Amino acid sequence: MSRLSDIGEDALVERLVRLVPVGDAAEGPGDDCAVVDEGGERLELLKTDGMVEGVHFLKGADAKAVGWKAVARVVSDFAAMGGVAERFLVTVALPGTMEVAWIEGFYEGMGVCLERYGAKLAGGETCRVPDGSAAVISIAATGSVGRGKVVLRSGGKVGDALWVTGRLGGSLAGKHLSFFPRVEEAAWLVEHFRPTAMMDLSDGLAKDLPRLAKASGCGFRLDGGSVPLTEGCTLEQALCDGEDFELLFAAPADGAPKEWTERFPGLELTRIAELVPAGQGEVLEGGWDHFA
Repeated sequence: MSRLSDIGEDALVERLVRLVPVGDAAEGPGDDCAVVDEGGERLELLKTDGMVEGVHFLKGADAKAVGWKAVARVVSDFAAMGGVAERFLVTVALPGTMEVAWIEGFYEGMGVCLERYGAKLAGGETCRVPDGSAAVISIAATGSVGRGKVVLRSGGKVGDALWVTGRLGGSLAGKHLSFFPRVEEAAWLVEHFRPTAMMDLSDGLAKDLPRLAKASGCGFRLDGGSVPLTEGCTLEQALCDGEDFELLFAAPADGAPKEWTERFPGLELTRIAELVPAGQGEVLEGGWDHFA
């Protein structure tokens, strides 16, 4: 009998979604958010996310920084669809031995991030895990995107160039607790560069680039020498560390918009790859897999 570690996260998700009705989502499992079309000027976006002590943050991590991350990683998913996060539901499962000051700090950090990105806490739940167990944080959030503005992972075309914002690698050195979701950048790109496909880099370029290409029915060819590296990081770290939360997107290969550096000085926009016909290109291995 196969185990989760034998098949990995992506294969597990593919198997599980076949066992349940998908519902009325215009776009469902497999993208950064689910998209629901209720006929208005804006489409509804739905997202859930989880963080586990010892996996997404260490026991001694700063509580406010962990709270920031819990919200920011969800905000980043909405941005990757061209949308914005609006309302959050937060469930925390905690051991009774946890210090009250830590969870208060956690909520303070969440509050700072919610306020910065114009979202609100709508409710939640608290429950207990056995003493000695890891703390678990689960977030459900709703948001929206303008009709005609939503960007999926599946819209890339053969010949499209692939771009990333910022620099990659370094999350294991603490970068994963201090990143800023690319909300304004994503909205600007949707308006001025018209990405055909987009996602945020949460599991590492080596894992997420193949996901975007597969969703678009394409292969890819990566120029490793062009991958922008965080200072002090290697290409291997840039490919595999994960939790960069930069944007990866596809767009017609006709050059970057000149206005980018004027609008976002100091934030690089780098062409790193191209989409090629399915079955061609290369294979990348590595990146984060919860069950590997």
